[in-house]
Amino acid sequence: MMLKLKKIILFISLFLSMTMVSQVSFAKDPTPQQTIRVYAASSLTNVLNELINEYESTHSVDIVAIYGGSSSLARQVEQGAPADVFISANELWVEHLEQQGVANKEDIQIFTKNRLVVIAPADASSELDINQQSSWLNIITGSRMAIGQPNAVPAGIYAKQSLESLRLWSALSKHLAPTSNVRIALTLVERGEAALGIVYQSDAMVSDKVRVMATFDNASHDPIRYPLVQLTHSQSVEQFTQFLLSDSASKVLVEFGFN
Repeated sequence: MMLKLKKIILFISLFLSMTMVSQVSFAKDPTPQQTIRVYAASSLTNVLNELINEYESTHSVDIVAIYGGSSSLARQVEQGAPADVFISANELWVEHLEQQGVANKEDIQIFTKNRLVVIAPADASSELDINQQSSWLNIITGSRMAIGQPNAVPAGIYAKQSLESLRLWSALSKHLAPTSNVRIALTLVERGEAALGIVYQSDAMVSDKVRVMATFDNASHDPIRYPLVQLTHSQSVEQFTQFLLSDSASKVLVEFGFN
């Protein structure tokens, strides 16, 4: 009888011990998620948010995206901003980081491409003949044309190149509303604060407050390519970069107006 009682007590003790261990185990804080910081051109805002949400839904990682003008972001990265990935709207600023020793050539790949378009408020009744100076001036006289800063912002650089190729820059540059990134140019047109704007095709697609008046020929400007540079090399960053360059990500990019 005593032996049987001892066995019962031992069993109960073992059960309670296992329960306590189990409770302690479950009470521990989960392993903190790794944070990946992505610095990206403002024109990527909508599509990159979509891709980030998709990736986070299947991976234990926290991705923080910082959007802005490529020139401004590149300078932040150069000065030591904690970026893991940088995606520029042109190759100039990634080349600059490479020259400064911040980026390595072997870590640079083309993420996507884009087109350059002229937009107006959705309710605008005017039509634009992209080749005729008088057509442009009839629309923007008394108003402004919003573009990215033509000496720094990629969309503005491309816009200037296109207008110069059409021999329109001299006449139209007097009517500019230069902006620090292309999304601000889009906003000015949406609000009716600028009669025209020059933005990327992908920007025009995300807004129902503007309409496309014309599309520039690709030959009128440098190729609009978005180079991606991987700045750190943890396993999490490597995997996320591979996802961004995958076929599934490319399909999402096309849906958002990229090439």
